Amino acid sequence: MTNRSPALLASVALACLLPAAPALAQDAPPEDIAEEPRSTADDLHNVILVTAAGVDRLDVVAGTSVISGITLQRESAGQIGDVLDQIPGVTASGFAPGASRPVLRGFGGERVRVLTDGVGALDASGASADHAVSVDPLIADRIEVLRGPAVLLYGSSAIGGAVNVITKRIPPRLPTEPVHIDALAGADTAANLREGGLSLDAPLGGGFAFHIDGSYRNTDDIEIPGFAATPDLRADLLADAAEEEEEGHVDEAEELREGANTRDVLPNSWTEATSFGTGLAFFSGDSNIGVSFDYYDTSYGVPGLPGVGHVHGEEEEDHDEGAEGGEEEEGPVSIGMKRYRVDLRGQLDLGDGFFDHVQTRWGWSDYTHTEFEGDETGTVFDVQGIEGRIELVQARHGISRGSIGAQYSHVDFEAIGAEAFVPPSVTENFAVFTLQELDFDAIEVEAGVRYEHTSVSEGVLNRERKFDTFSGALGASYTLFDDFRLGVNLSHAERAPSAQELFADGPHIATQQYEVGNDALDVESAWGVEGYLRGEIGAVQVNASVYRNWFDDFIYLAETGLEEDGLDVFEFLQQDADQWGLEGQVTFPLLHNGEFTLLGDLRGDYTEATLANGDPVPRIPPLSLSGALEAQTGHFDIRAEVEWNDAQNRVAPLETPTDSFTHVNLSVAWHPFEGASNLTVLAAVDNLFDAEGRRHASFTKEFVPLQGRNFRLSVRSSF
Repeated sequence: MTNRSPALLASVALACLLPAAPALAQDAPPEDIAEEPRSTADDLHNVILVTAAGVDRLDVVAGTSVISGITLQRESAGQIGDVLDQIPGVTASGFAPGASRPVLRGFGGERVRVLTDGVGALDASGASADHAVSVDPLIADRIEVLRGPAVLLYGSSAIGGAVNVITKRIPPRLPTEPVHIDALAGADTAANLREGGLSLDAPLGGGFAFHIDGSYRNTDDIEIPGFAATPDLRADLLADAAEEEEEGHVDEAEELREGANTRDVLPNSWTEATSFGTGLAFFSGDSNIGVSFDYYDTSYGVPGLPGVGHVHGEEEEDHDEGAEGGEEEEGPVSIGMKRYRVDLRGQLDLGDGFFDHVQTRWGWSDYTHTEFEGDETGTVFDVQGIEGRIELVQARHGISRGSIGAQYSHVDFEAIGAEAFVPPSVTENFAVFTLQELDFDAIEVEAGVRYEHTSVSEGVLNRERKFDTFSGALGASYTLFDDFRLGVNLSHAERAPSAQELFADGPHIATQQYEVGNDALDVESAWGVEGYLRGEIGAVQVNASVYRNWFDDFIYLAETGLEEDGLDVFEFLQQDADQWGLEGQVTFPLLHNGEFTLLGDLRGDYTEATLANGDPVPRIPPLSLSGALEAQTGHFDIRAEVEWNDAQNRVAPLETPTDSFTHVNLSVAWHPFEGASNLTVLAAVDNLFDAEGRRHASFTKEFVPLQGRNFRLSVRSSF
C-alpha cells in the first residue's frame, strides 16, 4: 500500500464512512412455503432470490443460480469450479484436483470473475489453468452464479459471467442468540479426504457483532478408473518407448512405459488447504460498518504428462548429456499459495430523501504463489491488489427504483523465475454504473449502463495500453401468473485485454505452449440476446434460458507453426465469433402424499462457439444432461441421479476430441431433528459404477481423468 496514490488513499478513507456488498440473497420466510414439498436447491428449504442494490430482483441477469445448504454440502469439493459443475451452463477447468476454476457457458479464465462477497478474488487464477482460485469453498455460506449481463454489476472483464462466494466473515446482521455455531466435517475414500470447518458468531453488546472461522482440508492422490492416459496418448507413449529402446536409452524407455501404464491412482494429485478468518461489525439502526481479516494457505500437486512430466525445452536439448552425467532428476511439480486479505463493508442510512442509503465494499489482498520442482523453488507469482465499490441506493419513487455507483481496482502482478511468461504489470480500472428498474405490476423493465477506463502497463519494455469500454443491458419480464415470468434481455458488453493477452512472452508449461502476447489487441465486445422462463407453476419449478452472442474482435490463442524452447508457439489474435446456447432445469413432484414426496429433477445445457473463419472455439464443453429422483420422507432425503456428458467431436485445429461418459450418484441425507434443519448427516457415493470421464474444457484431460468411485460421509450443523 505504500506506493498507492493520495487519491486512492482518500477514497479508501471515504469508504470507511460508507457501506455493503452489491449483491445480496434474501431468504423468504419459512411460512411462505411451509405446505410445499422441500426444494432440492436451497438451504433450510427457503427460496433464495438474487438482488442488487435498489432492485427488487435481478431479472436483468437472467442466467442466475444460487446454491447453499444441503446442495452445497452434497456438491462439496476443494475448488470452487468442482463445487458448481452440476449447475446448468457451468463446468470446471479441471486442470488438477487442487486447481479447478469455473467455466461459464464455455468461457473461463479472464472472462469469468470469481468474487468474494462482491469483490474480486485478486489472485493469479485467471493467468493460468494450473493456478488455484484463492477462495475456500468450505467457508461459503452460499454461492451465486451470474451469467450474461452480470458484467454490469461486477466489471466488463466478466463477459462470460461471475461467481460470487457469499461468506459471513463480516457479520451481516446482529445475531439474535448469545452464540451461533456452524460446523462441517467430511471424509471420503477416493482421495482419503479429511476436512472440517467451524465458525462462531456472537453479539458483543453495544451494537457490535463478532465472527471467527477456520477450516482444514487434506487429500491424498485420487483414485481413478483405469489408466491415467487416454488410449491415443498411451499408444504414443508406448511407441516413443520403443524408439528410445532401439536407440539404447533403456531408462527413458522404461519411464515412458511406466507412464503409459499408470493406472488406478493419479500420481501427484494430493491437496492440502487451511483457512482462518475473523470479522467485527457495528450496527446502528439501518447503518452499519464492518471489517474482516482472513488467511488462506493451500498446497497441491500438479500431475504431469505420464512418463514425461512437465516438458522444458532446455531440458530436452540436454537429454543425452543429463542421462550420461547422472544428474539428479527434478521432482514432481507442486504449488504452494498463501493469501492475506482485509475486507471492509459499510452502509449509511440517508433518511427520507431521494437516496435511501449509501453502501460500500472494499477488499485488499496480498497473494503469493510459488511453483516447486521437487524441493527446488521455481517460479514465484506475487499479486497485490485493492478493489472497491460505492453505491448510492435510491428510495422507491412510484414505479421506479435503482442505484448508481462507482468501482475502482488496482492490481500489481509480478512473476519471477524461468517460467515467468508474463512480465511484471499493473492493471488499474475505474468504472461508473447505474442499474434502474420500472415496475408496472405484471411487467418489469430493467436497464443498466457501465463505463470503464482500464490501463494496463508492463515494467520491462515500459509499454502501456489504455482502454475505454461501454456496456449496457435492457431487460423486460412479464409475469404470466403468480411467480412465473417470461423475459428477454438485450445486452452489449465490452472487455479490455488482460496483461497476459497483451504482454505474454515465454513458456507456459501448464498448457505446454510458448505464449506470445499481442500489444496491438483491441477491445473485445459482444452483443447478446437472451430469453428465459423462470418461476413456479404450482409445485413445478422452472428455470430455462436460450441465448446468442455476437463477438467483435474475440481474443483467442492461435498456433503459429513455430517452435520455441521445445514448445509450439501460440499467439494471441483477434477475429469475430458467435456463440449460442441453451440451459435449463425443471424440478417437479411426481408424488406428494402426506409426509412422503417424490421429486423429479431434470437439467441440461449446450453451447456452441465458432470463429469467423469457421473454426470452433477451443475447449467448448459438449451437451450435458442429467436426471434425478429424490424421495423426501420424514427425516430422510434419498437422491439418485444420472449425469451424461456427450462426446465432443466439434474441436478446434490440433485439439483432440473427448469421449462421452455417464456417472451415477446416490446420496442419503438424514435430518434427525423434527421441524429443524440444524443438523444434516449425508452419506453418498459418486460415480457408482467407476466410469472413466474427462472434461473437455481441461488442458490436461489427456492424462487427468475425473475421480473414480467415491464413498463420502459429511456432517453439517448449525445451532
